[in-house]
Amino acid sequence: MSRAVRIDQTGGPEQLKIVDVEVGDPGPGQIRIRHKAVGLNFIDVYHRSGVYPMPLPLQIGMEASGVVEAVGEGVTHLKPGDRAAYASHPPGSYCELRVMPAQNVCKLPDAIDFDTGAAMMLKGLTAQYLLKRTLPQGGLQAGDMVLFHAAAGGVGLIACQWAKALGLQLIGTAGTDEKCALAKAHGAAHVINYNKEDFRERVKELTGGRGVKVVYDSVGKDTWDKSLDCLAPFGLMATFGNSSGTVPPFAPGVLGAKGSLYVTRQTLFTHMSSREATQSMADELFAVVAGGQVKIRIDQRYPLEQVQQAHRDLEARKTTGCTILTL
Repeated sequence: MSRAVRIDQTGGPEQLKIVDVEVGDPGPGQIRIRHKAVGLNFIDVYHRSGVYPMPLPLQIGMEASGVVEAVGEGVTHLKPGDRAAYASHPPGSYCELRVMPAQNVCKLPDAIDFDTGAAMMLKGLTAQYLLKRTLPQGGLQAGDMVLFHAAAGGVGLIACQWAKALGLQLIGTAGTDEKCALAKAHGAAHVINYNKEDFRERVKELTGGRGVKVVYDSVGKDTWDKSLDCLAPFGLMATFGNSSGTVPPFAPGVLGAKGSLYVTRQTLFTHMSSREATQSMADELFAVVAGGQVKIRIDQRYPLEQVQQAHRDLEARKTTGCTILTL
């Protein structure tokens, strides 16, 4: 048996219930893993609220770390006793023990502890595909400026450090001076408190009126229009979330008028569609974390029993860095 967090209907944090579930043996292509820590991400809110519809009842959660207890037929990259971490479909990581597909589960290097492993996989792999795979026309070179919204969040603080390691000039936005200072301390070249400054005007000033090559935006509705105005001609608007609400429909002609812009909506699991792709991305993440170029900041820890409060704080933008659930 395992304690697990389940929702029987979509709605607010009050829908998150702790239940006892039976856990069996892994089938072909599966593992059974006993968790040591569980990561909290905004996609969990989308699943709970119904923004991203899923079949109900639903165990939620997309990342965790732990120890492999058993492997099913055909699993060759993991064995019982291995330390492991993952960001993976289907949801279900908010639990003590689970059976799950092995494809996106990676062996966790000894140099990385379980809390860090649980906190970094979904957010770190997201930063990887954004900065290394979601690129504007001609790519990015050292010295290029990029705009990154929510720079003090879990993905943002990793992106600030990784961008600096790549030689990029990251302009980070956040909603308080404290969050701006945090992004700056983690490698952002410039920071903008969007509650005090017009980020569109500030980006134009910082870039000498040229604009940036790419905007990475997980905020959505509140930042969309001004973000398009921050782009240089042929620039890329890379949206990968909607914490402020979904972006309303827009006329494609706007992109031409604003400089023949590109727009893409990325998701992590498209990039992780094969075992080989997952491992390649994870190897890059493990290397920068183990090498010290990227430090994983865990600012909030909640016992599993406080999962409702964890979701309230996340939605209220009270969190910084990464958040984990402890078991």
